[in-house]
Amino acid sequence: MSQKDQGSNQEQVLEEPEIIYIPDDEGNEEEFEVIMKFEVDGSDNKYMMVVPVDADEESDEVYAFRYEEDGDDLQLYTIEDEDEWNIVEETFNTLMDEFDEDEEESK
Repeated sequence: MSQKDQGSNQEQVLEEPEIIYIPDDEGNEEEFEVIMKFEVDGSDNKYMMVVPVDADEESDEVYAFRYEEDGDDLQLYTIEDEDEWNIVEETFNTLMDEFDEDEEESK
């Protein structure tokens, strides 16, 4: 491998994943990786999409939360309103489509 090849590999170093811990119904903290954060147009609400760290690769489980940051504290809120959920889901799908298009173009 030439030095040039080594340099290009170093540029592709991925960012460290952001990990958060969310207690389950029994108070046990589960580890989740944040895969996306976004804001919805026309509102001050911020959302994050997370996946369980220890889930099977086959699993498609993605969880959405509305969140607020207060310094280092992170408050997560479940999305219970159907209209709000539809907006979040639509925004997530749009962002994923854009991400997939970018991936295709960079190949």
